[in-house]
Amino acid sequence: MDSLAFSELFPLFNNAQPQTLEWILSITRECTYPPGKIVLTEELWGTAVYFIVSGWVKMERIDEQKAIAIEIIGRGDFYGESAILDEYPRSTSVITLSELNLIVIPAQRFIQILLQDSQLQHRMLQLTLERVRHLKNRLFLNHQSNAVKITETLIFLAEQYGEHTEKGKEIYNLAYQDLADLSSTTPEESQKIVEKLENKGWIEIDRENATLCITNLKQILHLAKHLSA
Repeated sequence: MDSLAFSELFPLFNNAQPQTLEWILSITRECTYPPGKIVLTEELWGTAVYFIVSGWVKMERIDEQKAIAIEIIGRGDFYGESAILDEYPRSTSVITLSELNLIVIPAQRFIQILLQDSQLQHRMLQLTLERVRHLKNRLFLNHQSNAVKITETLIFLAEQYGEHTEKGKEIYNLAYQDLADLSSTTPEESQKIVEKLENKGWIEIDRENATLCITNLKQILHLAKHLSA
């Protein structure tokens, strides 16, 4: 991957200096994992930062002996940086949902990069604040109906990570349990609402390839706003 493609794929590096990008690409390594692989356990947080070139991962923690999905991220995003910056112990595992291609930057190298490029520091702060806003929005959704919670979760994933296709924005087709965890609902409620959206033709699910395509994002956005009014 050349430096231009790298900066376009990862928003963190949009304004990085050219020499910073060249140096990053010279020190990274690439990894590929199959679906269902645990790629980061709690004791390994803080050792590197992981940038997703393609694929989807689930972050989950164990609560009362039950695995709960707390975040789903995809192409163009990254994880592991917060454990390097604050060194606070993590109790989260990262599991691949699909085939995953990663670019890995070791912890000390990542810190060096931040210290050398003030534009990168500023961009990191911006993205951190964006993540805080996202968490606040998820807390706000706890007071909304189940339909709003689920549609807003799908909208966020589509806008953040969705791949443009002829039919619409395509994302990974989450298991009902994972969608329920993210939206603070139940698997039964998630299934009911997803099936309603599918029956209306607003989404199309390819179960063989584990994809969900939002074919009418405008209508789903309107529905979410109407339900939350």
